[in-house]
Amino acid sequence: MNKIALHVWVSGRVQGVWYRQSTREQAEANGVFGWVQNLPDGRVEALLVGDANAVHDVEAWMNQGPPLATVAEVVSEEWEVPVDLDQFEVR
Repeated sequence: MNKIALHVWVSGRVQGVWYRQSTREQAEANGVFGWVQNLPDGRVEALLVGDANAVHDVEAWMNQGPPLATVAEVVSEEWEVPVDLDQFEVR
């Protein structure tokens, strides 16, 4: 397994449309750990950690998001893999 960590920022209509909870569901379905949170500027930020294919599957889903979302842009940055994550958290 090739484990990676991806830090993701999503802009558009992504707050108040179940984006965080839907991201959590996608992450858990793919065995990805980390967290997701709203930012004061209207974006959503997430850290995705797990198998590279699973992380990229969640990242691809984040480009569309849940039905009520309108994603304008997704920016991702690969990080060193944190070793202490064993769940996915909505902050």
